[in-house]
Amino acid sequence: MSVARDTPLTQLPGVGEARAKKLEKLGLSAAGDLLAWYPRDYEDRRSLCAIRDAPLEGRVCIAAMAAEHPRLARIRKGLELVQVKVVDHSGALHLTFFNQSYVERAIRAGEEYIFYGTVEEQGRRRSMVNPIFERVGRQAFTGCIMPVYRLTAGISNHLLASLVRQALPCAQGIPETLPQHIRQAHQLAAAEFSAKNIHFPENEEALALARRRLAFEELFYLAVGLSFLKNRRDKGGEGFSVPPRPKEEFLALLPFSPTGAQSRVMDQTAADLTSGRPMNRLVQGDVGSGKTAVAAFAGWLCAKGGYQAALMAPTEVLAEQHYRSLSALLAPAGVRVGLLTGSMTAAGKKKTRAALAGGEISFVVGTHALISQGVAFQRLALIVADEQHRFGVAQRAALAAKSGEDTTPHVLVMSATPIPRTLALMIYGDLDVSVIDQLPPGRTPVATYVVREDKRQRMYGFVRKQVAEGRQAYIICPAVEDNPDAALPGEESPALNLKAVKTYAQTLQREVFPDLRLGILHGKMKPREKEAAMSAFASGETQVLVATTVVEVGVDVPNASIIIIENADRFGLSQLHQLRGRVGRGPYQSHCVLITGTRSLEAMERLHTLASTTDGFKISEEDLKARGPGDFFGNRQHGLPQMKLADLAGDMRLLSEAQEAARELLEQDPQLTAPENRPVLEQVRRLFADTPDIFN
Repeated sequence: MSVARDTPLTQLPGVGEARAKKLEKLGLSAAGDLLAWYPRDYEDRRSLCAIRDAPLEGRVCIAAMAAEHPRLARIRKGLELVQVKVVDHSGALHLTFFNQSYVERAIRAGEEYIFYGTVEEQGRRRSMVNPIFERVGRQAFTGCIMPVYRLTAGISNHLLASLVRQALPCAQGIPETLPQHIRQAHQLAAAEFSAKNIHFPENEEALALARRRLAFEELFYLAVGLSFLKNRRDKGGEGFSVPPRPKEEFLALLPFSPTGAQSRVMDQTAADLTSGRPMNRLVQGDVGSGKTAVAAFAGWLCAKGGYQAALMAPTEVLAEQHYRSLSALLAPAGVRVGLLTGSMTAAGKKKTRAALAGGEISFVVGTHALISQGVAFQRLALIVADEQHRFGVAQRAALAAKSGEDTTPHVLVMSATPIPRTLALMIYGDLDVSVIDQLPPGRTPVATYVVREDKRQRMYGFVRKQVAEGRQAYIICPAVEDNPDAALPGEESPALNLKAVKTYAQTLQREVFPDLRLGILHGKMKPREKEAAMSAFASGETQVLVATTVVEVGVDVPNASIIIIENADRFGLSQLHQLRGRVGRGPYQSHCVLITGTRSLEAMERLHTLASTTDGFKISEEDLKARGPGDFFGNRQHGLPQMKLADLAGDMRLLSEAQEAARELLEQDPQLTAPENRPVLEQVRRLFADTPDIFN
């Protein structure tokens, strides 16, 4: 049958309804989707080894003849073995297949096959377990560079690769969307060649050419789309023009001298607020770098100019913390700070709302309650969002709509996730980026240790010692509840021995710390229960808090001096760094203990990277290399396209080439109205489908 790009996968051999549903989980429903499902890796299966010469590390291809008919044995219910001896001129290889009874019929004595797998040796006997095999002369998955795909349960790499191979003919006639002059200037391969060779490359050179073309394309469309976003913002109406004031007036209120980085970001913010153009600035800096002082400065400037400011925090405890610190800081300057959260009494809310509408409160701190009905401002000129990845564009827009005037409010976003600048530009396409890359003097770095399971009792003793000295501890777990599908002891499994908050907290209270006051905190609790758990810890009532990562964006507890992270290898580096930032906020030496039972050298290396540095930017660069940009944020707030191939850490040179090409094209044709540029416009529309007003 001839395959077109819109051919449903159910029409391909080997795909019934059940498989089609599983493929749909990967977003694959038509043949064209398979072409865009790029491999995550490759295996070189081109060179053949003789049995006797085959190395014992890594997987290899061996051409050999079946010396006998395969033997099938049923060992017990659910376990079948097929064993067969194969030979070449150098010796014999013993093959074992588990639960693959079809092999007994598939391999015939006297026939020659290519076997791909790992050779093991016991004495002089060489063996392979579950190799991939094909008849010599009928090879599809040996003798080539083999793609390795991202999979889902019930879909094997072999199946996916065979489906992609069936879909390859529809790469013919793929339309060229990149203008000819860009392809020539940057020496980019043709679309059809790239689509075929990214999956089944003829050789390394073909793969490099295909990857370069497709990665350039992604980065180019991203750059064009971001230019449109930027232009939309630049034309986004007038912003409030806040009267300038000497920065020294504000600095006199601070109980400390700001770092050079804080001072620089304050100047950038002041320039935005006084420009008459709506500010859209992301201030990112490590935990404890002093972002709140920048937000306080921006709010002070607006309040002194006769305007109002609002700070949205992700939790009530954090909102209350900001409220207390901002009130203490700004009250001497005559700036009234208010608080609005969901758990306040009806009378308290009513009073705050009235003061906001009347303009008596100049700076309000709150949670999502700020965007609820009945909240109105007199002259809202500034919105500060704490921890951007907890807040979508929709919430910012809802708050902006309450500004009381047609003018667009200024937006300042604070993020403690130090992300590389290129990634920041991708995720926050419509924001200017400021970086606070200095920590205030005198902050003691948190001492970080990687600890194996055999040191667990010593670690418990260390927690007890810290609590005896009056300190508090966090214990972080990756799961909320036990997984009934966890592996049996000795088996590797994603669910293997993961510490679950609920059962682990009970065990700790019963067997380890019966005399200490333990608290529990996880995402499945009701908001009010979460707030109560966090408040009890903040006030010192709870000595040890057993929690999931919900504490990552958390309250400031200066008395907490130790954080234990169970199954630390299960977390990304940036997330571990964020969790570590929960301690080290007071005058005491603080400790972060990463507990792991992993056998993976790569995972251990990552944990040692974290233990060796407290530089959030360095850590996030490592994380970006290891995990790719897609994992940095659970929810992308702007609907910006995910990169399928381009790697923002490794493709920096390609990114700058693509940005330069986009800039040149838009200088010649700002709206992409020329016929040869229409395909570019269509691609950008498709990529930025979640941001429909990008071209307005």
